[in-house]
Amino acid sequence: MDALRWALDNLKLRSSTPDSTESSGHFVILHVQPPPNIAAGLNPGAIPFGGPTGLEVPAITSAIEAHQKRITEVILDHALRICSERNANVKTQVVIGDPKEKICEVVENLHADLLVMGSRAFGPIKRHKNDGVEEIPVIKIV
Repeated sequence: MDALRWALDNLKLRSSTPDSTESSGHFVILHVQPPPNIAAGLNPGAIPFGGPTGLEVPAITSAIEAHQKRITEVILDHALRICSERNANVKTQVVIGDPKEKICEVVENLHADLLVMGSRAFGPIKRHKNDGVEEIPVIKIV
C-alpha cells in the first residue's frame, strides 16, 4: 500500500470549475484477481491415455472463487481506510484475468492520466508500442 499512500500524499487531482463539464479528478483503486485455476496446486492432473483434460471440480472452483473474493475485500477495505484518512476521492474496480493484460486494458478504458503501482516483484508490465495504445506515464513505487 506504499504506492497508494505515495499517490495520495504527492499527487494533486484536478478540480472541476463552475463552467466545466468535466468532473473533478479521482483515484481508481484497481485490484486484479487471477482467474480461479485449479492448476494452482489443486489440480488432480490430466487423465492419462487420451482422457478428458481441463476438468474442474465445481466445488473446488467455487471455494477458490470465494477465497479470492475474501482476499479482494480485505485488500480494498484496507485501501479505502487509507483513502478515508486523507479524504480522497476514490473509486474501486475489480477485474479478473492476467494482471499484465487487465491493468493495461483498464488504464486504456479509463483514459487514465497516470498509473501508480507498487512493486511486488512480479515483473514488468509489457506493452507493445505498435498495438495502437497510447502510452501513459507510469510511476513505480518500490
